[in-house]
Amino acid sequence: MTALSFDAVPLLRDGYRRGIRRRVLVIAWMGALLAALVLLDLVTGPSPLTVGDALAGLLKGPANPDRMAATIIWSIRLPMTLMGVLVGVALGIAGLQMQTILDNPLASPFTLGFSAAAGFGAAVAIMFGAAIPVAAWLLTPLAAFAATLVACLLIYGMARARGAGPEILTLGGIAVMFMFQALQSLLQYLASPEVLQQIVFWLFGSLMKANWTSVGVLASVLAVTVPLLARDAWKLTALRLGEAQARSLGLDADTLRRRTFACVALLTAAAVAFVGTIGFIGLVAPHAARALVGEDQRSLMPLSALVGAALLVSASVVSKVIAQGAVIPVGIVTAVVGVPVLFALILRRGAGGWG
Repeated sequence: MTALSFDAVPLLRDGYRRGIRRRVLVIAWMGALLAALVLLDLVTGPSPLTVGDALAGLLKGPANPDRMAATIIWSIRLPMTLMGVLVGVALGIAGLQMQTILDNPLASPFTLGFSAAAGFGAAVAIMFGAAIPVAAWLLTPLAAFAATLVACLLIYGMARARGAGPEILTLGGIAVMFMFQALQSLLQYLASPEVLQQIVFWLFGSLMKANWTSVGVLASVLAVTVPLLARDAWKLTALRLGEAQARSLGLDADTLRRRTFACVALLTAAAVAFVGTIGFIGLVAPHAARALVGEDQRSLMPLSALVGAALLVSASVVSKVIAQGAVIPVGIVTAVVGVPVLFALILRRGAGGWG
C-alpha cells in the first residue's frame, strides 16, 4: 500500500499541473476573445470604421491627422468600450461573490436590491435635479451611487443584528429591493412625461453615458476591491464547499461574508451609477466561467471577470448592429439575450443539481 501511495504521487502532481495549464489556457483564450470583441466594438457604429482606421486611431492617439477618426475613437467609442469592459468585469466578479456568500446559484448583485436602489437614486436626481446646484451629468450617478450604498447599509445592519448567514442576507436584500422598487414606481407615477422618459431611459442601461471621468472612477474602484477579494480567494473557495466545511477549516464565515458583501456593494454601486441597470451579466458570467474552470477562485474569479466583460462588449456590438444609424440601450440586449441563456443553464444543471 505504501509503495502504491508513493507511486501515485507523481501521477497526482502531473494531473494537478495539467489542470493548472488548462485553466491558464482557458483564461488566455478568453482574454484574446475579449481583445477581438473590443476591436470589433470600436469599428462598429453609426459611422463605421475599418480595422485599420481603428488601430491607427488607437496607436496615433488624439493627435491623429485624421481628425474625424480620432474624435470618434477617443471621444466617443473608446470610453464606451472601456466602460463596457470595466462594468462587465465588475458585475462578473460581483455576481460570482454573491453566489459564493449566499450559496445560491441564482444570486446576482441585483438580488440584494442594489439595482432597485440605484434606479431610485437616479430617479430622484432626474426629477429634482433642477433645484440642486450640481451638474446633471454628475448628480445622477452620485445619487445612484449614494442610494446603492444606503441599500448596502440597510442590509448590513440586518446582518449585524441577526447574523450574516446567507438566509438573512437574501431575505434582507429582497425586502430592500421591494422597498426601493415601490419608491421608484411612486416617483415614476408622479413624474411629468418628459421626466418619466428620462427616468425610463436611465433604467434601460446604456453605455452612451460613459466618459473618461466615469471610466477612471470605476477603474479606481476595481483597483481597490479586486485585490481584497483576490486575497480571500482560498477562503471563498472553502466557503463554497459549505458552511460546516469552512468552519472546520477555522474560517470566520460571517466576517468573510460581511467583508465580501461590502466589496460587492461597492463594485455594483460604481458600475450601475454610470450606466444604469444592466441585468444578467452578474448571473450568467459566473456560471459560464465555473463550467470551464471549476470552483477554484484563483482561476474562477479572473475568468468570471473576463466572461462578464466579453458578454457586455458583445451586447454593445449587437446593440449597434440591430438598428442602422441608432444604438439600442445595451441593458435591453443583455436582458433579451440573458433570458434564454438562463433557461439553458437551468436545463443543463437541473438534472445534476447546482452544487
